[in-house]
Amino acid sequence: MRTILVFGDPLVMRPRRLCDRVLARIFGGALDSQLTLGQAPESTALRATRAQDIVSLRRRQAMARDWDHVLRVAGRPGAARQRRIPLCADRIRAAEPAIRELMTRLATPLPVRARGVAMASVLLTDAAGPVYNRNSGVDLATALADAISQLDPAKPLIDAAW
Repeated sequence: MRTILVFGDPLVMRPRRLCDRVLARIFGGALDSQLTLGQAPESTALRATRAQDIVSLRRRQAMARDWDHVLRVAGRPGAARQRRIPLCADRIRAAEPAIRELMTRLATPLPVRARGVAMASVLLTDAAGPVYNRNSGVDLATALADAISQLDPAKPLIDAAW
């Protein structure tokens, strides 16, 4: 049986329900956005279920591979024109060292904060974000630095403020 932190007391373990797992997948993008804003993962069952899913090593390693794919595509000649949603290839190439650091942090077997993983996920999937949209108000380098900071395994997994 899988268990999860939920409903305010981070030391209380509650069973994950199949319904919660399915809904957390369906509403993953919205839940990730909530996590990026700093909302406590354990404050709702769905957010807690989503957080537990995205911090799993398997999911983080898959996300690191997705970032690697973005780097490879951005490095190809004409990369910005070859996709339905074009990449901002120049920005991605300029941010390559930060993206590689993000990939390393995602793939580490140490536990990391759900907020950092959610930040990396939103950057990767948000068509209005700086990876895909040249008019995005978000600076890619700054957003990557924020995500990397949240993925520091030395940071406590739960904020004292929660």
